[in-house]
Amino acid sequence: MCCDLKRRFLLLYATQKGQAKAIAEEIQQQAGARGLEADMHCMSEMDKYNLEEEKDPVVIVISTTGTGDPPDTARKLIKKIQDKTLPPDHLAHLQYGLLGLGDSEYTFFCNGGKTVDRRLQELGAQHFYDTGLADDCVGLELVVDPWIDGLWLALEEVFLLQKEKEGMSSNASAVTNSLSTVPCVLEPDLTSKVQQLKLEDEGVRNSDVLSQKLVDVNLVTPAQDTEPSLLHSIPPISQSALNVPALPPEYIEVQFQDTHGEDPSLASLISEGAVFEVPVTKAVQLTREDAIKTALLLELDISDTTFDYQPGDSFCVICPNNANEVEELLHILGLSEKGEHFVCVKVKQGTKKKGATHPQHIPERSTLKFILTWCLEIRAIPKKAFLRALVECTSDAGEKRRLQELCSRQGASDYTRFVRESNVCLLDLLRAFPSCRPSLNLLIEHLPKLQARSYSVSSSNLFQPGKMCFVFNIVEFPAYPTRAVSWKGVCTGWLAELVEPLLHTNKNIQDAKGGSPSTEKISIFARPSCTFHLPADPSIPFMMVGPGTGISPFIGFLQHRQKLREEHKDWGFGETWLFFGCRHQDRDYLFRDELRCFRESGTLTHLKVCFSRDLPAAEVAPPKYVQDMVRLYAKEVARILLNLCYFYVCGDKKHMADDVSDAVVDILSMEMGADKLEAMKVLATLREAKRYLQDVWS
Repeated sequence: MCCDLKRRFLLLYATQKGQAKAIAEEIQQQAGARGLEADMHCMSEMDKYNLEEEKDPVVIVISTTGTGDPPDTARKLIKKIQDKTLPPDHLAHLQYGLLGLGDSEYTFFCNGGKTVDRRLQELGAQHFYDTGLADDCVGLELVVDPWIDGLWLALEEVFLLQKEKEGMSSNASAVTNSLSTVPCVLEPDLTSKVQQLKLEDEGVRNSDVLSQKLVDVNLVTPAQDTEPSLLHSIPPISQSALNVPALPPEYIEVQFQDTHGEDPSLASLISEGAVFEVPVTKAVQLTREDAIKTALLLELDISDTTFDYQPGDSFCVICPNNANEVEELLHILGLSEKGEHFVCVKVKQGTKKKGATHPQHIPERSTLKFILTWCLEIRAIPKKAFLRALVECTSDAGEKRRLQELCSRQGASDYTRFVRESNVCLLDLLRAFPSCRPSLNLLIEHLPKLQARSYSVSSSNLFQPGKMCFVFNIVEFPAYPTRAVSWKGVCTGWLAELVEPLLHTNKNIQDAKGGSPSTEKISIFARPSCTFHLPADPSIPFMMVGPGTGISPFIGFLQHRQKLREEHKDWGFGETWLFFGCRHQDRDYLFRDELRCFRESGTLTHLKVCFSRDLPAAEVAPPKYVQDMVRLYAKEVARILLNLCYFYVCGDKKHMADDVSDAVVDILSMEMGADKLEAMKVLATLREAKRYLQDVWS
C-alpha cells in the first residue's frame, strides 16, 4: 500500500444555546471511535479554518434563533460568503454535509441552516451527504440520530474516492518516472468495499464496538407484558441486540465543603441585563372556578426601579423548581442531610471531554439546594446521552436493559412515545428505575439550565404609572403511571402558590390577617420586543387577534391608546379591531368589563368575540374560533392589510396562529383575485415590513 490517506474532516458548528455544539461534540466523539479525525471549530473561529482552501470534507451543524435568524456565531462566516462579488465557482472544490436545527412551531423553520446551505450551493459547493433538518418541536433526535448514523458511510465513500484518486495519480506518476519503481497498490474492489460498508451500516454486520455497544439479549429475560411501557418492552426490541450510543465522558467534579456563607444572588444566574426584585401588589383570578383553565392576573410595583417597558414588550420571571420535588430528588440521591451544605463545582482534571468548561449557569460555590432549586431544570425531558449515562448508575439488570433500549437506535420509537411525548423527567425515571442512583456531577453535566419564563406585558405605563401587569394560565400536567399526582407548570404553579392566600382581592394585597401589604416579591428582567409595538403614527388603523391569554398585550395597547386619546383630543386616531375568542362566555371571557369600556369610549372601534364551547342559540352557528371570525370579515381584513396598516396575532402558534395565517392568505387571494402563491408573497412582504406581527408560543 502507498501512503495512508489522512481520514480527516472539518467539523463546524454554530450555536445560540448550546444544542448544535453538543451535537458536534457527539459527532467528534463518534468519529474518534471510528478512527476518524474531526477537526472541530465554532463557526466564528475563522482564523482556525479556511473554506476557500479546505480539501477535506466539511460537516456543518447549525441552529436557528429568533424567528429564523442564524446564530450570532455564524454571522461572520455568512457575511463573508454572501459577498456578491464572489464567482459562482468560488467553493466548487468544497464537499460538505449540513445538519440544521430548528423548530417548526416558528415560521422560518431551520432558516439558519437553509441560509448557509443555499449560499454554499450558489458558490459551487457540492453535497457529499444529504442535508438534515431536525425539528425540536417533535424531537431533534428523530432526525439527528439517523443523520449521524448515515454520516459515517457517506464519509467513508468520500475517503475511498480520495484514496482511489491518489492511488491513480501515484500509479501514473510511478509508471511515467520509472518502470523499476514499485507502484502504489489500489484496493482491489472499491465498489464492493462501499457495498460492504452499506451492509454494516444497515446492521447486517457491525464491528464498531466502541461507539455502538452490542448488548447480549440472553443476559436478561424480557418482561412478559403484552403492552410496552416506560418500564417494559416487548418483542422485537426486547429480544434485539442494541446499538447503544457511546458513554459521554464525565467532566464535572463536585466537592462538598463544611464552610458556611450566603448563596449567590439570583442576578448572578442571568447575563441578559439588570434583575429587579419587585413586590406583587394585586392578584386576580380572571376565570370562573369551573373554567377548564385558570387564568390569573398579577400586578407588580416597579415604581422603585428603573425597569421600563412599552405595551407589547415581554419580560422574564426567574422562578424556582418545586420545593417538594427538590426534596424528593435529594432523598432519592441520598443527599437529604447535605441540602444546606456548600459545594464547589469544578471541571474534572484529566477529563476526556474536549473543550470542557464550567457551566455558566452553575455558581462555582453555593449550597446544593440552591443549585437544584434555581439552576437546573429538573423537569427537563432527559436526552438520550443522559439515559446512556444513567445506564452505568443502575444496578438491576432488567432496569439497566430497559434504559439501554430507550437510548438505543432500536428504541427510538419507545423513547419518543414513553419519554418525550409523555414529558417524563428525571424524577419520573428515578421512581420507575429505583436501582438507578446517579451522582450529583452527572446531574450537573446533563440537566439544562433552569430558564426564566417569559410573559407578555398586559398594561401601559402611561395608563398605570409605576405598575406592570401580566396574565397567565396555570399550566397543568396530568398524572402519569410513575407520577401519582398531576403537576402544575414550574413557574405558573409557583406564582399561583405564592399568591394563593391573596387571590380575589381587588385592592392592594394584604397579608392573611388583613394587616400590612404583602411582601411577596419576584425577580424579573426585561425582554423588550423590537417590533410588537403600536404603530408610531396613531392615525394608522390596526387589527388584533388574541384568543384566551393571547389578549394580554392588547389590553396594554388599548390602555395606552385610551390615555393618548384623553391627553391629545386634537389628534387623529385610526380604527382598532379586536378578534377575541374563549371557550365559554360566562366562564373564561377575560377582561370582559374592560373591553366593554374600551368599546363604549371609542378606543376600541370593533370588538368581535366568539365562544368555541357554547351551544349556538340560533339555527345558523356563529363563528367558533377567531380564524373563523377573521374570515367572516374578509373585506375589512383585506382593506387593512392591503393599505399597509398593522395586523397583530398573539397566542398559541400550533392551534391558532397558523390557522389565522392560512385565513389571511385565503382572504388576500379572494379579494385580490390572485392565486394562493401570490397571496403568500403579499403576506411575506407584510411580515418583512413588520406590519404583520406575531407574538406566539408553543
